[in-house]
Amino acid sequence: MALLRSLSAQRTAISLVYGRNSSKSSSSVAAAAACRSFDQRVRRSSSATGKGVSSEGSTGGLNGPRFLHSGDRPLQASTLVQPDLVAGATRKASLKQESSQKNNPSPAGSPQRDPLDVTFNDPIAAFKSKTTGELMRAYLVYMICSSEKLVEHNMTLMKWSKNVLGQRLFTALMKATFYGHFVAGEDQVKIIPTLERLRSFGVKPILDYSVEEDITQEEAEKREVESSVSSAGDRKEEGSMPQYHVDKSFADRRYKVSSARTYFYLNEATCERNMEIFIKCLEAVSGATFGTGITAIKLTALGRPQLLLQLSEVIMRTRKYMEDMVGGQGNVLTHHKTIKDLEKYYSSLGDNKDVKEFLNNVTSDKEGILHLFPWSGIVDEDSQLSDTFRVPDPQTGQMRRLISQIPPKEEEMFRNMIRRLNTIVKAAADLDVRIMVDAEQTYFQPAISRITLEMMRKYNKDKAIVFNTYQCYLRETFREVNTDLEQAKRQNFYFGAKLVRGAYMDQERDRAKSLGYPDPVNPTFEATTDMYHRTLSECLRRIKLMKDSNEDARKIGIMVASHNEDTVRFAIQQMKEIGISPEDKVICFGQLLGMCDYITFPLGQAGYSAYKYIPYGPVEEVLPYLSRRAQENKGVLKKIQKEKRLLLSEIRRRLMRGQLFYKPKGNYVPI
Repeated sequence: MALLRSLSAQRTAISLVYGRNSSKSSSSVAAAAACRSFDQRVRRSSSATGKGVSSEGSTGGLNGPRFLHSGDRPLQASTLVQPDLVAGATRKASLKQESSQKNNPSPAGSPQRDPLDVTFNDPIAAFKSKTTGELMRAYLVYMICSSEKLVEHNMTLMKWSKNVLGQRLFTALMKATFYGHFVAGEDQVKIIPTLERLRSFGVKPILDYSVEEDITQEEAEKREVESSVSSAGDRKEEGSMPQYHVDKSFADRRYKVSSARTYFYLNEATCERNMEIFIKCLEAVSGATFGTGITAIKLTALGRPQLLLQLSEVIMRTRKYMEDMVGGQGNVLTHHKTIKDLEKYYSSLGDNKDVKEFLNNVTSDKEGILHLFPWSGIVDEDSQLSDTFRVPDPQTGQMRRLISQIPPKEEEMFRNMIRRLNTIVKAAADLDVRIMVDAEQTYFQPAISRITLEMMRKYNKDKAIVFNTYQCYLRETFREVNTDLEQAKRQNFYFGAKLVRGAYMDQERDRAKSLGYPDPVNPTFEATTDMYHRTLSECLRRIKLMKDSNEDARKIGIMVASHNEDTVRFAIQQMKEIGISPEDKVICFGQLLGMCDYITFPLGQAGYSAYKYIPYGPVEEVLPYLSRRAQENKGVLKKIQKEKRLLLSEIRRRLMRGQLFYKPKGNYVPI
């Protein structure tokens, strides 16, 4: 009964905060069905064990509620004292407030909020969502990640362990160590307890089915080369750009990449299967998080990479064509040229029917030209790429292609990729879940961004359903984000962006040097940080302008996806300076599951919109993912040292206070 009362109270609180339309929409029905399914599973579990939801146990009230009124401000870094004193003060405040709340309970529907230590040095706030056993496991995992030799040979060691121990013991070992720390569970049912616990501590999920094929370098290169070259051949015509053509030396896209999942095209059936997996992720998020979650997808999982290469090249050739036409650098929007300007440019060609037809298809508004081509055609399943991207030759007036002739079979493959993406985004809209399209290598990214923007224009009419990802280690990121923000403003759709530092730096630099094109990556870490902060500041500036003019500020939604404390503090400070509150729901923060808990959980518990990137999948099939996580942690030893210190501090505190069997129980409502 205690279990049922707890579930009922949590669901009632969510209903108060996130009230839904009473109509029987598909999203409402899906979410309700998922909730019923979850309740039934928990009832079965409760009756089997004879226990209800875990109580606070012998915690001494240390995880009791600590409230901030809505008008309170987070604590400034300058007002904070040393970590031990902060922890001591927090404990005393917790005990006082627990006593006070027994006599003066908070008003119904009032969400629990904690003060935020912006130095991120409070171990209680960081780990109150964890059992003591989970803290010990985390400390063990970080100790292993600190050993270069173990990390360097981690994949070999895991395979050797499996052979020695057998499947059953190996699975148990992984769940007790790396898998248990970095992965939420094996399928969308088994991850629900993790998602529920995260939500009870103010943190929302970004789901990612992290199964990868463990294929050899030779097999990866073979697949990539075969799927990146047209059946008509890899024709490098006049004006072609080398970076948008496959090179066998870099065909294994896992080269020097530790933090991004890689898909290698096999056939159309595999892409269909990936689409179904992404939709299952959406359903899992909708059922367990009441519409506050996100699913991450990659376009290379949904189609043939050759098509992304060709589309990326045509986009960059279009920019070059525009530069030749009007001078200067950048894309169409930055020039503010009009249709009349184009008519003057082509005036020497006389009364040319092809030129007139081209000008009729140019998209423009009162501020100038938006697009030379009807880009909406790329998300229209009836349009042909080969016919879309043609421009007049300014000397002869003849129409010339900016994309190689694509055979009908490959046109069909492109339409299939767009159909799959449309199916996923439509499902997300129906389920009230958001989609984040991950960034990939620069030779795919122009196409990925263009397709994603067209999906935004199509689906982000009432709120941000689709988010694009921008890698701030790239030299062009600030300009790209600015241009896309301008396009969203002029075409009146909601703009969603996830800002990351990036995942492919070493690979990008080596490829640029080898193929002889300019290095797309910022020269230093400091330059990347500056790019990140400039880009974020521009987004916040535009949000403030919208607020000041009484427009809907939620037309711009930004995720600060960073494990860097300074960047998170910068975002919080900027929000305060320009008057953007967490309740505005325009800025959120995200980190990976099992990394930087000392940042994510204090943010969520203080009322900021905080997310964890949640991988899941069968133990054996996520070994490549676990290998990457170990590699990534080795590369951020400074962060590991801090996390280890805070973990050890909290473990000692619990042992000294007799809280070895501490059971987490949160009462937070995500913003």
